[in-house]
This record gives sequence, structure tokens and C-alpha cells, in this order.
Amino acid sequence: MIATDLKNGKIFKASAAPYLVVRYEHIKSARGGANVKVKAKNLLTGSVLERGFVASDTVEEADVYRKTAQYLYKGGSGYFFMDPATYEQFLIGEDALAGQGAYLKEGENVIVVYFEDKPISVDLPNSQVFEVIYTEPGFKGNTVSNVYKDAELQNGIKARVPMFIKIGDIVKLDTRTGEYISKA
Repeated sequence: MIATDLKNGKIFKASAAPYLVVRYEHIKSARGGANVKVKAKNLLTGSVLERGFVASDTVEEADVYRKTAQYLYKGGSGYFFMDPATYEQFLIGEDALAGQGAYLKEGENVIVVYFEDKPISVDLPNSQVFEVIYTEPGFKGNTVSNVYKDAELQNGIKARVPMFIKIGDIVKLDTRTGEYISKA
């Protein structure tokens, strides 16, 4: 595929590793040719690469596919999943999930990304709901503008929530940023 085909969310292969395009920028100058700037995340190591391409450069497409799997539990060095068709269990390392592991819920089905027949990453939904297990009470008078406070959620995540949220409330978080979206 050519470099201009690299859009956000596209996976390509560089240095024998799969990269997910996080940010894509097409730059066209008046006299020169078009250039493409890409910020991409290595799906094996979690490292980030920033690279420029001439629009006519070719990029190797990564051989990846996705399958549904059930999240089981967190073990010493990673997260354990099960293929619901074969009941085969497999491990994805903690570093490969790059902080997204905290948003996994036991028993929940997720989409697992495979590269060269090895599970390497998980596609989480954009938002998840969690119960607030601890937060300080909100105080009257602090509601003039959007005021946030710290809260601890059922999965151990610490998040910033509005003052009206109390213990036992269910909140929706953005799994990409960890930010509060709404009360569920």
C-alpha cells in the first residue's frame, strides 16, 4: 500500500513489527510533493514511532486479524484470555496492553488482535462502566463550574469525577483517555 493509505487506526509493518497509526497528517506544499507524517504505536512493545513518508512511498501491510476472546484474569506477567470456540487459554503481556489492562473486566468478551498467529493486543470498547467504591463527599457551594474530585473505581482505577458523584454510583469512562464521560 502507498503512504497516503495510512489513516488513523490502520496497521502497517515496519522493521518486522506491526505498528498502529495513532496520528496521520497529510502535508502538501505549493511547489514540492505531498508528504505524510505518521505517529504510530508498536503493537509488540508499546513504543511510539514518529516517521515521515513521501506520498509515493510504499508501506508493507501487516498481516493481522481479530478474534473474540473472553478475559479471564490477571496473572503475574500479563492477562489471561480464553478462545470461546476452542477453550484454549493464552497470555498477553502487560507491556503489550500499555495501561489498558485496568479497563478489562473478568468474564467480558473483547476483540484480540493477532499478528503472525500470536495474540499481541486487545481492542477495547471506547467506553466502559465502573462502580465508584470510594470518593470524598461533594460540598455545597463547589458547583459554580465543572469541579472534579478523585474517585477510586471497582477495578482500582483512580479517575476524576464531578462533585455530585458518590460511593456506589456507576460511571462511564473513556478507555482511551481515562476521562469521565457520564453517569451510567
